[in-house]
Amino acid sequence: METKKRIYVGLLGASLLFIIIIIALLWYLVDNKQLLFNQVLLTFIIALAVMILALLGIGITSIVIMIIRGKPSPFMETLSRFSNDVLFPLTVLTGKIFGLDREKILASFIAVNNFLVSSKNIFIRPEKVLILLPHCIQNSDCSHKITDNINNCKNCGKCKIGELRELAAKYGASIRVATGGTLARKLTKEIRPQAIVAVACERDLSSGIQDSGTLPVIGVLNCRPNGPCVNTDVSLPEVEKAIKTICHG
Repeated sequence: METKKRIYVGLLGASLLFIIIIIALLWYLVDNKQLLFNQVLLTFIIALAVMILALLGIGITSIVIMIIRGKPSPFMETLSRFSNDVLFPLTVLTGKIFGLDREKILASFIAVNNFLVSSKNIFIRPEKVLILLPHCIQNSDCSHKITDNINNCKNCGKCKIGELRELAAKYGASIRVATGGTLARKLTKEIRPQAIVAVACERDLSSGIQDSGTLPVIGVLNCRPNGPCVNTDVSLPEVEKAIKTICHG
């Protein structure tokens, strides 16, 4: 089922509105009570806050425009990234206040990110693409350690590691298994890819996408038939679709 992008965009707007209400309330209190604030300093702070709010508003508008047009621009991407970096924690909190599931919010964020990356129509050589997998895709009973070397996989068929390795070989892409965000960042620094196809849960994908900065990342959510972090699964067609999106534009 396709994750609705409007959930995350709507929560971004709600987060901005929340900040505006707080600033308006502070202004009201300052304006109506005798406080020991220097008026020049207070005016500067308010002006700075208004400027930041304007940039945040433009950034959210940029996201909406890029989704509608299906075509991002470098200027809009910069503003949208600024808005997302500032408002993301508050967006998750706002969603929680409205009773929305955290994973649903993060999945919506990932869907927005994937749409914006795919709409760039980028073309990156497959050998410059890194496929990052979580270690929980490996069968928990397997004795072969693949985090050091994925080629230790014996392709027994108990998990998707072997098939994913074959998929990477088909396109000539690099493929690695990471035990967490720290190792994922280390692998990215060592391999220096131009784009990443990342498989993980909502939490790890959203944090990884934020950590990537300007590096294009397409996130593919894993399946968790046995619960989180154990014997997870992933759709091979979805992973291949992500590779094609990056490599074929």
